[in-house]
Amino acid sequence: MRAAVVERYGPPEVVSVRELPDPVAGKGQVVVRVRATTVNSGDARIRGCRFPRGFSVPGRLALGWSGPRRSVLGVVYSGVVESVGPGVARVSVGDEVVGMTGAAMGAHAELAAVRADRLTPKPPGVTHQDAAAVVFGGSTARHVLRDVVAPGRRVLVNGAAGAVGTAAVQVAHLAGAHVAAVCSGSNAHLVRSLGADEVVDRGRTSVHDLPAVYDVVLDAVGNLDRRSGRRLLAPDGVLILAVAGLADTVLARGKVRAGPWPEDPADFAWLLERLAAGELRPVVGRTLPLDEIVEAHRIVDSGHKVGNLVLTP
Repeated sequence: MRAAVVERYGPPEVVSVRELPDPVAGKGQVVVRVRATTVNSGDARIRGCRFPRGFSVPGRLALGWSGPRRSVLGVVYSGVVESVGPGVARVSVGDEVVGMTGAAMGAHAELAAVRADRLTPKPPGVTHQDAAAVVFGGSTARHVLRDVVAPGRRVLVNGAAGAVGTAAVQVAHLAGAHVAAVCSGSNAHLVRSLGADEVVDRGRTSVHDLPAVYDVVLDAVGNLDRRSGRRLLAPDGVLILAVAGLADTVLARGKVRAGPWPEDPADFAWLLERLAAGELRPVVGRTLPLDEIVEAHRIVDSGHKVGNLVLTP
């Protein structure tokens, strides 16, 4: 199979497309032919060894000191089951499935061996590209917001034009919340079309200068911490740090929540059902073939990626 390989940390140019042996489905696994995946900020952070504050040493210890131990990155896949390993029930060759691979990664490839209990069927009317685009940011948004958003609650999404942000705006809107979106002025029309009731142009107004009126603040960028973020909360408000440093992660409690977040197939199914029903919109900034993986990483590194960048192996 062909796969995007990262053997050492560095700029986008360290990624190369190579031939690797086809994976074999182990016990409880299936091999999926990947029709669509995404290149996201997490992939770029790992490739560039750019971890949130305080995670540099722990990150290297966990992932590899001079380069990723798992050299094929990518955590999202939508594709077709090619083979089924021992002990797998309810999944058959030819099934169209969607899921995430977690710490195993490996989705930036034509084939990926994945856990059969961590995937969900793809609805027939949903394309692989749209399914992959919805699952990455959508699963985070769904998980962190489902128990805190409600009709009339004021929700602030900081970084509303990214993968997590575009999903969060929609999830909060579907729940009946009043959504304020922080993004660049050029993306204001996009986030309004997704359900934002008001838009804050980050080029004109700093998120730090906003009033303390929000019941939920979701930071999908990383420029808030537990102290600055709490200053934006109304009484009994909740701060959610999707990108948090080590101290904020360890000390998050009560009104402050931080990751890591689980990858729940039930969330995948909910998102895909909403997508199939036309209630949720996939936001795809670019779609590129596997051979353009370096360009994909460059786009993510630029900080100007809108929504999701979909890769089609």
